Order: sequence, then structure tokens, then C-alpha cells
Amino acid sequence: MSVPRSHVESAYMQWAKLHSAAPVNLATSAIAPLSLEDLPVHLEDLALNAPGSYGYAPLQERLASYLGVSSDSIVSAPGTSMANLLAMAATFEPGDEVLFERPTYEPMLQTAVFLGAEVRRFERRRENGFRLDPDELRRRITPRTRLVVLANLHNPTSALTSEADLRAAGEIARGVGARVLVDEVYLEALFYRRPPAALRLGPEFISTSSLTKAYGLGGLRCGWVVAEPELARRIWRIRDLHDVNSAHVAERIAAIVMDQREKLEERGEALLGTNRPIIGRFLDEHPEMEVSRPPFGTVVMLRAPGRDANAFCRLLRERYETSVVPGAFFDMPDCFRVGIGGGTAELKEGLERLAAANAEFQKRGA
Repeated sequence: MSVPRSHVESAYMQWAKLHSAAPVNLATSAIAPLSLEDLPVHLEDLALNAPGSYGYAPLQERLASYLGVSSDSIVSAPGTSMANLLAMAATFEPGDEVLFERPTYEPMLQTAVFLGAEVRRFERRRENGFRLDPDELRRRITPRTRLVVLANLHNPTSALTSEADLRAAGEIARGVGARVLVDEVYLEALFYRRPPAALRLGPEFISTSSLTKAYGLGGLRCGWVVAEPELARRIWRIRDLHDVNSAHVAERIAAIVMDQREKLEERGEALLGTNRPIIGRFLDEHPEMEVSRPPFGTVVMLRAPGRDANAFCRLLRERYETSVVPGAFFDMPDCFRVGIGGGTAELKEGLERLAAANAEFQKRGA
């Protein structure tokens, strides 16, 4: 059943923009943000304008080297969400069937609805550690499916999809003439362990990502789509409908960032290496809240006391001045998402407040 385009909206983005801020913020899903002072950027390195073209060549070349693909397979985009919209717009028509994982990231799902998809779902099950199960995908796909959509690392659980399962997904999609879109923005947080873009597994794969999550550079809006060259050219033509050029200052800064990538990866790796044991000890002390304990990623899903995450998140924010993300935005209404990529002191303080809120919530229910 189609939804009128004028009615489509993202409840999550409205919440994130208007209600996620708090004195202690564990709702963020990125590595702690960088500022210009943290980067070797000088005014003389920048320019406001550039000749019109399909991509800023120095950035395209750096991304191609990083991703292990040719530059004609890369389409720049202002962030991963816009990259997802462009990729979807190029791969299905209104009324086509699109197969989405569950749980999933609500704005991504709503983008497909906005573009007129007939959405079907396949499950990532808790009892399997939210693994991408090729047998489940095989059961749910149909000859009408034009696109399969998933995230790796999975959003919101940070489950890593193996190459074998990705290859199987590609074979299943290829069997009905569909493509596979993989949102890889959280995969960046594997840093030096990050595999190349999914396109290397076959031309049916498309992937999207950005510098937002693993590098703390959301303000740059440096995102990209990786697709086989013919599809990439189609995506560039769709971008033509939206803009003449990208923000050139941001492109230049992004190219400088790519030259500093190893240093920034060391920063992110060190921060997560410090913070992950902290959330691990918290889960040891509160096993009733554990949903999964991923070894990768910048976010962890926890189970809410009383299984009412909305009520618990309200208590946590209003009484303990701490923000986490209600799981209803990810098809998990009994859970909430905690970011572990921010400052270590804030994470420790936030978990202490979370423990106090948990005790109060359970006492109320007793």
C-alpha cells in the first residue's frame, strides 16, 4: 500500500533535531567530533568555487584508493542519507518491491517509502546475534524485488556481516534481477580492518558511506555512493536535478582529511578501545539490559527495564538529564541505543545515570 509522498516524514530525525540534546548525551552515534583546529587546514588551502564537474578530482582519487574501486564507480553526495536516496532513486520505480531488513534505521526506510517503494521486510533475529541470514532473505525475496537494503555494520546493533553472507545475499538478489544496497557508514569504524566496498563482490552491489561516524566529521557532509560505472553515471544524472556543484570548501577539506586518515583512525581506534571495556563492565553489572555485545562499532543496543523504552528514555532524560535513542526508531520498542564513541568521561557519567534510572524504574514497577 503506497503512502502519499506529502505525508512521508522521519519521526527519528524530528526527535534527533529537537529532543535528543541533554547535558549528558549518549544519543550520538559518531566518534567525538573534530574541529578545524584539529586538522591541518589553512585558509590558503581552500577555495569557494571550482569548475563544474562530476566530482572533485583530488577527492575522487583519494576515495577510490581508500575504497579499492575505480573513481568512475564513486558518486559524491552530501552525507550518507543523501547517498542512500540517490542510490534508491536510481534502482527502483514507484510501485516496485524493495526488501528491507528489520531492525533498520527509520529515515532510510522512510526514504524508500517516499520514493514509492512497496516495502517488504526480512528479519535479523536477536537469537542469531542479528546476523544477516541468507535463508531468511531467500524466503522473503520475490521475483518482484528490485532492491535489497541492509546496513553493515548493522544499524542499530553493530552486527558485522560476513563476506560469505554478503556474497550469498548478492547471489540471491541476482537470481531475481535485484540489486543490494549496503549502508556502510558504521563499517568505517573498523578502521584498518575495514574490508573494501561491497562492489568488489559483484556488480549487483551498491554501497554508501561518509566521513560522519568514524571520523567525527558530520559537518563536512562528505558522503559517497559506490556502484558499477554505468549505474554510477545514472546516479550522477539524478544529482544533476538537485545541484550544479557540491560545497567546494567541504570537498577540499575532505581531501585533506583523506590524507590524514591514518592519524584520525588512530584517534578513533584509541577512543573506542578505551570506551568499549567501560560499556562491557556496565553490561557485566546489568546483564538484564544486554541485547548484544558487538566487538565493533560506535553504538550498542540495550534492553529497557519493563520493556517500555519510551517511558524509560523519558525518565532518563527528564530526571537524570541524559539522552539515549528510543529503540522504536529502529523497530525495537523494548530497547534503546547508546553511543560509545564520545568522550570517555561523558560515557562514564552517562552510564552511572543510566544505572540510577534503571534502579528507579524497576523500583516503580515492583
